[in-house]
Amino acid sequence: MIMRPGQQLLLPANPVFIWFTLLGALLLNTFLSSGVWGRAAWAPDMLALTLVFWGVHQPLRIGVGVAFFFGLAMDVQQGALLGQHALAYTVLAFLAVSIHRRLLWFDVLTQAVQVLPLLLVSHLLQLIVRMIAGGSFPGWTLLLSPIIEGVLWPVVTLLLLAPQRRAPDPDDNRPL
Repeated sequence: MIMRPGQQLLLPANPVFIWFTLLGALLLNTFLSSGVWGRAAWAPDMLALTLVFWGVHQPLRIGVGVAFFFGLAMDVQQGALLGQHALAYTVLAFLAVSIHRRLLWFDVLTQAVQVLPLLLVSHLLQLIVRMIAGGSFPGWTLLLSPIIEGVLWPVVTLLLLAPQRRAPDPDDNRPL
């Protein structure tokens, strides 16, 4: 792959770190759900954002099967209709893996704009499944969640790529 000028060469991602971040995002979603306001419709889904990130940056390791597993875990954790998050995360992971080559050519802010429709589709799928099952409409604040997640994309990118940006053996004579 041809790199853009000024782009840093990254180390391979550690699989333990990938799984740790996914489990951490699941725990963060659990923490956000049990807060003072409960599961607010506008609260960002950090697990979905982390799944998209790793689906874009490591599509051979994190794909549809992992997204389905974590979707079932979210369904159980939230007491939601079984398969609601699993369907949404599976579609989200498929779309992320589908556009990963194109998305990596852009800077982080442009990536955030292009990831926003994927996150919106995921939230709309969850809403449709919930409404078909007889749930109530959570309100238009639901549209804030993918926007907040899109705004968080540069922060998540900075945090999750930080371990890959370091040199394996720092040396003053080596340009990498």
